[in-house]
Amino acid sequence: MLRPHPSVLRRLVDEYEALTAAEAARGPAEQNPRVRDLAYTLCVSTGTRDVGRALEAAHQWLAAAPAPAGETAVLAGGQHVPVTENA
Repeated sequence: MLRPHPSVLRRLVDEYEALTAAEAARGPAEQNPRVRDLAYTLCVSTGTRDVGRALEAAHQWLAAAPAPAGETAVLAGGQHVPVTENA
C-alpha cells in the first residue's frame, strides 16, 4: 500500500484535530464540510474506513517517520524539541 508523505499526513491530521476541537468547543451544531472531507481523506490515505482508526494509523506512521531537519518534534507531554539531523 502506498503511504502519503509524512508532511502531507501531518497537515491532514493537524487540520482535522484542530477543526474537531473547535467544533467540540462550540457545542452541538452542524458538522463543518471540511471536517467530513478531511475524515474521508485520512481514511483513504491510511486504508481504513473509520476516522478513529485512520488517526491511530496516521499517528503511528508519523511517529515512525524520520522528521525533516529544522523541524520540531512533539514529545508525549506536549513539549516541542528541535530535530537535528545525524551526520
